Amino acid sequence: MQKLLVTGASGFLGWNLCQYAQTSWKVYGTYYSHKVEIPEVTLAKVDLRNFNALQELFQEVQPHAVIHTAAASKPDFCQIHPKESYSINVTASLNIARLCGERNIPCAFTSTDLVFDGQGRLYKETDPVSPVTIYGEQKVEAEQKMLEIYPAIALCRMPLMFGLAPSVSPSMIQGTIGNLRKGIELNLFTDEFRTPTSATSAAQGLLLAIEKKVGGILHLGGRERISRYDFGLLLADIFQLSKELIKPGKQADIDLPAPRSPDTSLDSNKAFALGYQPLTLKDELTQLKINNL
Repeated sequence: MQKLLVTGASGFLGWNLCQYAQTSWKVYGTYYSHKVEIPEVTLAKVDLRNFNALQELFQEVQPHAVIHTAAASKPDFCQIHPKESYSINVTASLNIARLCGERNIPCAFTSTDLVFDGQGRLYKETDPVSPVTIYGEQKVEAEQKMLEIYPAIALCRMPLMFGLAPSVSPSMIQGTIGNLRKGIELNLFTDEFRTPTSATSAAQGLLLAIEKKVGGILHLGGRERISRYDFGLLLADIFQLSKELIKPGKQADIDLPAPRSPDTSLDSNKAFALGYQPLTLKDELTQLKINNL
């Protein structure tokens, strides 16, 4: 088997990707703050911001492809800590691009739908970026500079994701399910729309990007545009939890450090044409229930 290096293996997406990729790759993963153990995956603690340390890892592993999922991905954290998050979201990403470019190996970078201001809907890869947060700005800068360093890189813009998760990096649904099971009332936005998908489907899309040697921007959103509120109702219905506990809310009613984009739903037809096949939200959530989430 060829070797795949996954950065951010302790993160939600990286953890799922490491497990999903094992059927077709020998998987190596990196972590930094949170040590994890993933069966059949060789893990190493590496500071991706340290070019020399990362170079040593590349020399040791000799990867045939890299998927870079490591990030400071919480917009509020980035808004409050711009320098620290920049070193993770931009500096480390450029290090990855340089090393992959030197070796001319496939590389996929996980960007975000938050590169858009959310004033439109179903954004295509060709639409101009317009971030409203520091996190979005950092991802835009990383996209542009990585592509300059290594034009063959796949810049994969990821949607809101959910699924099974390590204890150190839960997805959005763990907290929702936990609160509903405890009888805690939730306020979910009726005016924030995304195109969510499961981490399993996202992993399939990322592997497709490197296997097809995609260069440039690729959107890996789900098939359905949905509000946070309606997603919560669907989740409660499938997991047989009380929908009465879910109340409609508005973005404007919440004061958060980072602004929220109202509609960053992605048009992923380019990826669909390549063979990207996310399930419907109902099927994704039903599968998670079967897996005892």
